[in-house]
Amino acid sequence: MVRREIKLLESAIAVAEELNFSRAARKVRLSQPTVTRNISIIEGDLGTELFERNRKRVILTDAGRAFVEEARISILHRRRAFEVARAVAQNAELVLNIGKSPYADPFLMSILLAVRLPLYPQLKVELSSQFSFDLAHEVLAGELDLAIATEPPESRQLTAIKIDESPFYIAMSKKDILAGESSVTLDSLAGRMWVMPEHWIHPLVDNTIMKLAEAHKVRPAKVQHIVLHEEAFPYIADGAAVAFVVKSGALHIAHNGVTVRPLDEKALVLKTYLVSQAENRSKVLSELVRGFMRKLPSLNKAQSAPLHALA
Repeated sequence: MVRREIKLLESAIAVAEELNFSRAARKVRLSQPTVTRNISIIEGDLGTELFERNRKRVILTDAGRAFVEEARISILHRRRAFEVARAVAQNAELVLNIGKSPYADPFLMSILLAVRLPLYPQLKVELSSQFSFDLAHEVLAGELDLAIATEPPESRQLTAIKIDESPFYIAMSKKDILAGESSVTLDSLAGRMWVMPEHWIHPLVDNTIMKLAEAHKVRPAKVQHIVLHEEAFPYIADGAAVAFVVKSGALHIAHNGVTVRPLDEKALVLKTYLVSQAENRSKVLSELVRGFMRKLPSLNKAQSAPLHALA
């Protein structure tokens, strides 16, 4: 793929992301007329418009959306091809960018980092942490090679392999009457203040909890939304509320008078996936995923102890 073709693709991607030709030009470090001309060249070759535009706004068409998705993949493959070739030729470090959700079981990332690939002794992993929707976007954009994401959005451009499924937990004061139970049900939480993650963090999970509560005719006295697990602590430490948390959150806040119990509702589980681009054919990534999947059974054994034993 020649450099000019890359510039054409980069121009289309930038305009799709910014929906503004001036900002797109700054993003790809070209003049606005050049970006406009690049889009016109692509549209001329395709015989259709990628964008509907007038003086006030720019709108991505369906054809444009499909083109940009494939353009991102093309650029990703070219970048990875050059990186791998240079790394092998120079016996240099090969870098994989991997993201994780803060709501995923931390042991999953530990297992992934423990994988060793004899064919790639110089492999280096760069880590970042984002919420699942952001992780999916960065994988699609080629900024991440792989992500461990909880309940990621569906996309035909993504491959998602389920690697974990765990219950939700209810965090409460050790003085709470429910602390005497080995597990709790949704019905037992009626009339209490609920502390829950913001809807945008996991829309599917939030909707499932509220729909199930409605089906059970269970209503909270109030719902308090948070972003980070630690934000739940002041609400529950004095017994004023209970919090819906996942395993990673339970491990963070189960101390100083706070304990956790599993939520005994089969319809409420948190699923975690290994996410990559559907068209990513990287051999090193494939080897890493295979090595990780082989180690998963040992992870399940390590997690067999009841979580509330920690609190």
